[in-house]
Amino acid sequence: MQRHIKKLHKQEYSYLSLRELGSAWGIDVETLPYSLLILLENIARHGHDSSEAFRTWQRHKSAPVEVFFQPTRVLMQDFTGVPAIADLAAMRDKLAEAGQQDKVNPLSPVDLVIDHSVSVDHFGSKDAFARNMELEFKRNVERYTFLKWAQASFANLRVVPPGTGICHQVNLEYLAQVVWQDKKFLYPDTVVGTDSHTTMINALGVLGWGVGGIEAEAAMLQQPISMALPDVCGVELHGKLPEGATATDLVLKIVKVLRTHGVVGKFVEFFGAGLDELTLAERATIANMSPEYGATCGFFPVDAETLAYLKLTGRSAEQLELVEAYSKEQCLWRGDHQPEFTDTIKIDLATIRPALAGPKRPQDMVELQAVPQVFAQSFPQRQQRKTEQSLSNGAVVISAITSCTNTSNPNVMISAGLLAKKAIAKGLATKAWVRTSLAPGSQVVSSYLEESGLQDALDKLGFQNVGHGCTTCIGNSGALADEISKAIAADDLAVCSVLSGNRNFEGRINQDVRANFLASPPLVVAYALVGRIDVDMTSEPLGTDQQGKPVYLRDIWPSKSEVAEVIKQCIHPQMFAGRYADVFRGPDAWQKIQTTSAKLYAWQADSTYIRKPPFFELPAKPSKTLTISQARLLLKLGDSITTDHISPAGAIKNDSPAGNYLRSCNVPVAEFNSYGARRGNHEVMLRGTFANIRIKNLLLDNVEGGYTRYIPTGEQMTVYDAAMRYQTEQTPLLVIAGKNYGSGSSRDWAAKGPLLLGVKAVICESIERIHRSNLIGMGVLPLEDSTGELATCKGDELFSLHTDALVPQGEVACTITAADNSSKTVMLRNRIDTDNELDYFLQGGILPYVAQGMQSES
Repeated sequence: MQRHIKKLHKQEYSYLSLRELGSAWGIDVETLPYSLLILLENIARHGHDSSEAFRTWQRHKSAPVEVFFQPTRVLMQDFTGVPAIADLAAMRDKLAEAGQQDKVNPLSPVDLVIDHSVSVDHFGSKDAFARNMELEFKRNVERYTFLKWAQASFANLRVVPPGTGICHQVNLEYLAQVVWQDKKFLYPDTVVGTDSHTTMINALGVLGWGVGGIEAEAAMLQQPISMALPDVCGVELHGKLPEGATATDLVLKIVKVLRTHGVVGKFVEFFGAGLDELTLAERATIANMSPEYGATCGFFPVDAETLAYLKLTGRSAEQLELVEAYSKEQCLWRGDHQPEFTDTIKIDLATIRPALAGPKRPQDMVELQAVPQVFAQSFPQRQQRKTEQSLSNGAVVISAITSCTNTSNPNVMISAGLLAKKAIAKGLATKAWVRTSLAPGSQVVSSYLEESGLQDALDKLGFQNVGHGCTTCIGNSGALADEISKAIAADDLAVCSVLSGNRNFEGRINQDVRANFLASPPLVVAYALVGRIDVDMTSEPLGTDQQGKPVYLRDIWPSKSEVAEVIKQCIHPQMFAGRYADVFRGPDAWQKIQTTSAKLYAWQADSTYIRKPPFFELPAKPSKTLTISQARLLLKLGDSITTDHISPAGAIKNDSPAGNYLRSCNVPVAEFNSYGARRGNHEVMLRGTFANIRIKNLLLDNVEGGYTRYIPTGEQMTVYDAAMRYQTEQTPLLVIAGKNYGSGSSRDWAAKGPLLLGVKAVICESIERIHRSNLIGMGVLPLEDSTGELATCKGDELFSLHTDALVPQGEVACTITAADNSSKTVMLRNRIDTDNELDYFLQGGILPYVAQGMQSES
């Protein structure tokens, strides 16, 4: 089933023909969604016969049966990448016992982009970038030395050094190829990444999504990813965005609509005439936030706009011709057929209005004029608004242009610069209490802001470049000024952040900030000018001009034509080619790091950053009989518990279990760094699990933070201390939660941490895709309770789980014994969805499974 594309640069390229495959398998490829066509090609090319699954899908537009996906490559960032590489190094140690360490090497290309470690310690000055990078290397030199060792020791691993950009934007602008070639054989570029926003690449017609680090490790070693053939929700876009509306406003609307509709575990594919009105960078904003609307991916087929973007970003003429020819030949070119979807939704771009999302979840979109009302409803006891210019409830203390979600889009970045320029001309200035920052997602953004002169305007309002990385969006916002932090604490103020990111979960952005709102970059600048969230920007002035006249947002908002003119003049292919010419070289500080290429890593017993992971002790012979007896409840949680709640990424508190551990290791408080930076140390992460300052454990009354009740005595203590006491008694533990458990980032530590605490199972009403996979990958059983019985438990009960034969999606009996010895049994559904996932679980997780398989091959 191979054919040839002839006379393309006088070369012949072979490929697996989807049309011939469809004919052989009895599948009408011209009615399949584009995303499923790519999945079909991948499955067939790797020798898996899923013909019946696709025929069933075509008949019913749904076929929840197991298929196997092997991505072309793996993308990683450093927060999730360091523990993943540490796991591979530990696996190498395990196989070295039998002299088989050479087996542990990535067999698929892996790119690790260091982008999550820069923090906004310095801002509002010309040297903020240099000073932040200096601190970044000082704090993280051990982690960076480890990564340089990995690059030298492991095959197929490239590391993009700090200061380059955010992994997803670097992927979009440089790494992705759309069509991959191997010795003149062509196939679609596909990717999985250890960050949930890997989905951004779907804007380019590259099928990809986020997975946990442990699943990514298996993919590196060419273990196929087991998944259910997904439903595909088609989203028809029509109309055109009006003046004043941005792609950010559009994606916040999409997030709200699709969260309400329900697309968890599904592919989303965009179609319709509205795609012609969106630039590829605007499509990337929509694809990026797939995790926020719950989908596995948000896919855009290849079309003329794809080619235009590839040309703009400096890809070769040969690559452009390959992409066009291959896509058209393979029914992958948008418009060459009419896909049929599981279900469809229509969204009219003309109805989109300026909006924010908050104060706690990205799906809680609110139109601009309603923001003050939403804030008031969210914090009803904190509504005394002061008229004088001082810190009070509703003050915006962080205003950050951050995250590849929006910094990848020149339209909104240029808009922010033009708005800043117009604001300065009107005499407006940033309020004194606002911590401002600009963190471009790639060096190219800095280039065009400088070339256009708009960086000067942003500088004057305090939006100097603080670093090419995730910064505020990941929680690296830096500490607020001491006097501001003390004022917030003294009066228990509800202050706000406004950021152009994708996540605004509780406790994520800054521990002093209770309300967090997502917004487009120009609105981020506008809120820095007014300094408050409880202002109706559609009717109230931002301030006054030099003549004392009120200045409204509409007075300084740039038009589409103004933005387009700047883009036309200042963004060109040479800009991308120049910035990416030596992308792997890195700054001097990176080049000076010395390392070795030894096969085995020299673990340091006193390291507080990189410790040998404890996940490779192989379990007893697997058994499908499951019995967990006399378990206790560690936490009882409500709805929308995110991986941020489970595995924090922000600052480490001095008096927390993790802080106590670091101080016991003689680490000064000033050098604690963040949970994210210390993910290579399981001792820190174990103590940080369920330690989010805003988590609410329903076993306690009106208590926030990482605390629980030790059931046998009724004592309140930290989750870590209680878990350790239960472990000494050999008491298994459970977690009970509500809907959408584990939404948010693709953090493997949100599964590793509970495992090390002694959690055997998580019982919830519904669970997010990536976290479900991570739990299974670590040998923790995810269970769903459709009865609601578990939610009524007081917490002092004993729980026993049992099934004679654990099977995918099968029932597990849960016997609940109350304090008065009365009992009842509830049937739960296990969320091990495929046979392959069951194999992983029975072996104690993916890592022991893979290690065992390698040992068995000898």
